[in-house]
Amino acid sequence: MDNICLVEDEDKVSSFIKKGLGEHNYEVDIAANGEDALDMILQKSYNLVILDVMLPGMSGIELCRQLRKQQPQLPILMLSALGTIDDKVNGLHSGSDDYLVKPFHFNELLARIEALLRRKKLADGDSHILSFGGLKLNTWDKTAEREGKQISLTAKEYSLLELFIKNPAKLLSREFIMERVWGINFDTGTNMVDVYVNYLRNKIQKGFDKKLIHTVIGMGYILKD
Repeated sequence: MDNICLVEDEDKVSSFIKKGLGEHNYEVDIAANGEDALDMILQKSYNLVILDVMLPGMSGIELCRQLRKQQPQLPILMLSALGTIDDKVNGLHSGSDDYLVKPFHFNELLARIEALLRRKKLADGDSHILSFGGLKLNTWDKTAEREGKQISLTAKEYSLLELFIKNPAKLLSREFIMERVWGINFDTGTNMVDVYVNYLRNKIQKGFDKKLIHTVIGMGYILKD
């Protein structure tokens, strides 16, 4: 299932889009302003962002510029009631991949989303190989290695490592890790995340000089070289 971040401050519009996309098996998170959207996108992995130009606080144009600096490959579809050629050019120059003028037919929105996701998957090419700091993860056969040395992982250890590699240099809270790897809400009475992070550290760091998974006390973990 592809994850989409929808940045829209009009409740009726965001509800309409989320309901429609949900019926087509997309998972949609909504942010009502640019600042919240930026935090969400930097904390969670999304396949595509849909953003309105006219937002309270940070504009959609500025948000798009910020996202391009942080995640240059992330597909961005811009929505706006501003439909002149100059408006479209400005939106595309800010970094959006497509520009759709309101009001629009839902089927056109859906078609543009599908086209952007297809283009991203083609551009990724060998994206089934994830790498960081000498680590390589093959998402097709679920194998891992570091500097040529094979690493044997359990299913949960693999899922945890994949989450880290897909979110390099990002601070991941225990709540976020629990939700993404185990699919359950965080229980403050368990140290499951800490236990599995230690398992993973022993397997990917033992015998190597560089430590990759770092603890940020009271906040969570971060993968950095």
